[in-house]
Amino acid sequence: MALSLGELAAIVGGRIEGDAARLVERVSSLQASGPDAITYYRDPKLENLLAETHAAAVVLCSDDAPFFAGNRLIVSNPALAFAKIAAALHPRPAIQPGIHTTAVVHENAEIAVDAQIGPMAVVENGAQIGAGVVVGAQCYVGSGTEIGSGSRLDAQVTISHNCIVGCNCTISPGVVIGAAGFGYVPENSTWLAVPQLGRVVIGDDVEIGANTTIDRGALDDTIIGNGVKLDNQIQIAHNVQIGEHSILAGCVAVAGSAILGKRCRFGGRVSILGHLEITDDVEVTATSVVTRSLLVAGRYSSCVPVQDSRVWRKNAARIHNLNALAQRIKALEARLKQ
Repeated sequence: MALSLGELAAIVGGRIEGDAARLVERVSSLQASGPDAITYYRDPKLENLLAETHAAAVVLCSDDAPFFAGNRLIVSNPALAFAKIAAALHPRPAIQPGIHTTAVVHENAEIAVDAQIGPMAVVENGAQIGAGVVVGAQCYVGSGTEIGSGSRLDAQVTISHNCIVGCNCTISPGVVIGAAGFGYVPENSTWLAVPQLGRVVIGDDVEIGANTTIDRGALDDTIIGNGVKLDNQIQIAHNVQIGEHSILAGCVAVAGSAILGKRCRFGGRVSILGHLEITDDVEVTATSVVTRSLLVAGRYSSCVPVQDSRVWRKNAARIHNLNALAQRIKALEARLKQ
C-alpha cells in the first residue's frame, strides 16, 4: 500500500516539512531505507545514520528536525507515530470468509458468516466464533469456547473448552489457553491431580506471543484484562489475574493465584511467586524474582548485574560468611553500647 506523506501526517497528527505529496510504500530502519520508505529518528547515537539515510522521509520531533535536510514528518513522539504509520502501510491480510474444506467444525458450533476457518482447524461442539474472526491452520477451539469479533488466531493455537477470548485479540502460533493448571495433593507417596474446573477469561485487545501458555483456573477463573500484552514463552498459572494494559516480556513466569495490577510492566524472565498481590503501576526489571507482595507503585529490581567472573567468585564465597559477619557486628555493637 502506498500513502502520501500528507495522508500519513493526518493519521498521526503531525505536520510535513517538505513534499506532502511524496508517496511511500513501506517502513524501514535508517540504514536500510530507500526512496520508497519512511523511517524514524529518536536516538542521538544514530545521528550519523540520519545524515546518510536514503529514506523518502523521516519521522522525528521538532528539536531534531534541523539534523535532516529531506522530507520531515514532525511529531511529539516519533516511536508512537512510526508504529501507527507501520500499521497503515502494512495492514493485516484481508479476511477470506468461509470454512476450509479440510477443517472439522461441529454441527452445533456457531460460526459468523464473515469468519475464516483455516485448513485442518477443529471447532468443537457449542463453540462460538464471532464476526470477522480468523481461526488459522491447525487451530483447536474447544467445546463451549467463545471467540469475540475481530480476533485472530494464528496457526496451531489451542484453546480448550469453555474459555472466553474477547474482541480484537491477536493470538500467535503455538499458544495454549485453558490447559489444566498444575494442581496436585500428596497421597501417601504419590500425587493426586486436582481437577481444574475454572476457565480462562481474556478481555478485549489482548495480544499473546508465540508458545505462551495460560492455564485454566482450579475453581475460579484465570483472568487476563483488557489491553494486556504478553510476549513469547510466558507461563501464566491457574487463577492468576492480570490487570488491564499490563505488559509482560518474554519468559515471565507467574505462579498460581498471583494478582497483578493495571498498567504494570515486567521485564524478561521475571518470576512471580504464587498468591502474591502486585498493585497498579508497578515495574519489575528483567530477571527479578518477586517473593513478596508489592503494594506501592514504583520500580523494583532483584537481579545482580553481570560482572567479571573472578569478582563474582569472590563475592559468592563471601556470601556464605554473611551470617557469621552479622553476628560479629551485632556483638561489637552491644559492646560499644556498654
